[in-house]
Amino acid sequence: MKKFIVSVFYTAVMALALLLAGCGSEKKEAGESAAPAAAKVDIWEQSTLNKILKNKVLRVGLEAGYMPFELKDKSGNIVGFDVDIAKMMAEDMGVKLELVNTAWDGIIPALLTDKFDIIMSGMTITPQRNLQVNFCDPYIVVGQTIFVKKDLEGKITSYKDLDDPKYTIATKLGVTADYASKKYMGKANIKLYETEQEGAMEVLNGKADAFVYDLPYNAIFYAQNKEKLGFIDEPFTYEPLAWAVRKGDPDFVNFLNNYLAQIKGDGRYQATYDKWFGSTDWLKDIQ
Repeated sequence: MKKFIVSVFYTAVMALALLLAGCGSEKKEAGESAAPAAAKVDIWEQSTLNKILKNKVLRVGLEAGYMPFELKDKSGNIVGFDVDIAKMMAEDMGVKLELVNTAWDGIIPALLTDKFDIIMSGMTITPQRNLQVNFCDPYIVVGQTIFVKKDLEGKITSYKDLDDPKYTIATKLGVTADYASKKYMGKANIKLYETEQEGAMEVLNGKADAFVYDLPYNAIFYAQNKEKLGFIDEPFTYEPLAWAVRKGDPDFVNFLNNYLAQIKGDGRYQATYDKWFGSTDWLKDIQ
């Protein structure tokens, strides 16, 4: 009888111990799940997208001067392909658009110090830049091309022909054309300028033999000056352009990638592309 009572008592004690252990386990799991949930809320609170919606303003960093992506019209307004996409985005978000014109060499530092929310300025994805910022999916792919003085038309048929000390190449400082010129035509005399316009005019005025830059800009500049230039329009580099944002912001990147897919699917992207790349009608309104 005593053994039976002891056995029953032992069984009850073990059952109670297991029940308490189970309760403790449930409390621990609840505590463990609460921490990630709080972290997710904190990520959203800190998201640039959340701040844009709260402040009712989308601040876009760009450098006006990269035709036809962003440039100034005769009234001094910043216009272009990127600007039209930014306007479209702000309207769909239900917020105002603020364009922040910024020198190219300081545009990434300005983003990182919260001078604006996003770079929409024809920026090429590179490993070095990607270490500093996050890029969204590419929205267009371009490459480096070359136009030359008229008397070199036919003589210079490839970037390889310019890799010679007798030639002077002009391009813009600090952009992918700068790096490509040094990499592929390092033997030439390479002159760097603050703006695309300055470098391009050096060739037009006979002070440089060639100008290296992105296909869209060179194609338009050549179309305006065919009688004085030769154009090698086959790109010799592969350069995807994308919007750049600060790191650690998955919500904003998610929105931007989905937004790009949406406007490409509904035809609005193509209509904007045709306006700026399929026609030169807008040139009459540009400074």
